[in-house]
Amino acid sequence: MDQSFIYTGNPARILFGSGRAAELGEEIRRLGRRRALLLSTPFQKPDVEAIAQTLGNLAAGVFAEATMHTPVEVTERAMAVYSDTGADCVVAFGGGSTIGLGKAIAYRNDAPQIVIATTYAGSEVTPILGQTERGVKTTVRGSSILPETVIYDPDLTRGLPVAISVTSGLNAIAHAVEGLCAQDRNPIASMMAVEGVRALKVALPGIVTNPGDAVARSNALYGSWLCGSVLGMVGMALHHKICHTLGGTYDLPHAETHAVMLPHTVAYAEKAVPELLSPVAEIFGAPTAAAGLYAFSAALGAPTSLKVLGLASADLDRAAELATTNPYWNPRPIEKQAIRDLLQRAWSGSRPE
Repeated sequence: MDQSFIYTGNPARILFGSGRAAELGEEIRRLGRRRALLLSTPFQKPDVEAIAQTLGNLAAGVFAEATMHTPVEVTERAMAVYSDTGADCVVAFGGGSTIGLGKAIAYRNDAPQIVIATTYAGSEVTPILGQTERGVKTTVRGSSILPETVIYDPDLTRGLPVAISVTSGLNAIAHAVEGLCAQDRNPIASMMAVEGVRALKVALPGIVTNPGDAVARSNALYGSWLCGSVLGMVGMALHHKICHTLGGTYDLPHAETHAVMLPHTVAYAEKAVPELLSPVAEIFGAPTAAAGLYAFSAALGAPTSLKVLGLASADLDRAAELATTNPYWNPRPIEKQAIRDLLQRAWSGSRPE
C-alpha cells in the first residue's frame, strides 16, 4: 500500500439498537453521575420531560431552548441552569441543535455528555463545536466536545417527518463525501464514508416511501453514525465552510443548506480529485459524484436552491466574500469568482457545473 496517513479513533461509547434509549439511567450511573440536565429544542420539550419523569432523581432538570447554529447567548442561559440545578452531566435529546448545545456546555465546563440522537445529523460523534455570536459562526475542536456516550434507538426516529429525514440524511452524506477527499483522509475513514453513503442511499428512498419502515430507519441511523464519525476524524473543506457561512450569517436552516450545496461543492472538488470521489459516482450509478447527488436529492424531494431557503440574490456577493475569507483547506484551490459562480448556481437551483 503506497500511501502515508495518520489515524486517530474518537473514543465514544455507542449503544445501537431498538429500545436502547431505556438504558439511559444505567449510562448516567456508568459515568459516575447522579444529576443530569436534559436538553432539547422547544418542540421536543414534552419528550424530555417524559424522560425526566422516568429518570426520577437522576434528572436535575430540563432546558428546552436549544436552537440552530448554537447561539452563545442560549448557551449562557443553559450554563446558568446547569449551575442552579446542581447538574453534573448533560443529556442531549434530538438533532444537531440540541447536540450542539450539549457540546457548548461541555466545552465550557467539561461536563460528561450523553446523546440520544433522533435525526441523522451525525455531529454527536465529532469533537467539533460550531457556535454563533454576533452573526458569525466559528468552529472549534477539542476532546471535551466529544460526547462520552451516544444512544441510537431507531424507534425514536420513526416519527421524524420525511422532509427532515431527507435533508438530515443528505447532511450526513455531506460529511462522508467531503471526508473522502480531505487533506488528512485515511483508509478507515474512507471505508466508513463509502459504507455510510451506501446505507443512506438505500435507506432514504425507503423512508420516503414508508416513513415507518423499521429497517429503513435503522439503516439511516447506521449510515448517519458512520458519516458523522468520518467528520470527526478528518478536516472540513469548502462545503462546510460555505454552509457555516450561510447558516451563521444568514440564519439559513442547517440541514437544508447542506442538501442544496452538496452537489455544487462536490462538483467544485471533483474537477481536481475525480478519482477520490469515484466511489460516490459508482454508488449512485452516475457519470460523476455531483450529478449522482443532484439527481438523488431531487428524487427525494429535497430543496435544490438557496432561493427557496430564503437567501436573497443580493446576498450572494457578500456570501462569496465571507466564504473565501480564511478558507478551510480544499483539494481544489479556492477562487473567489469560481465560488461566486458556484453560489449563483446553487441559488437558482441549476444543475452543478
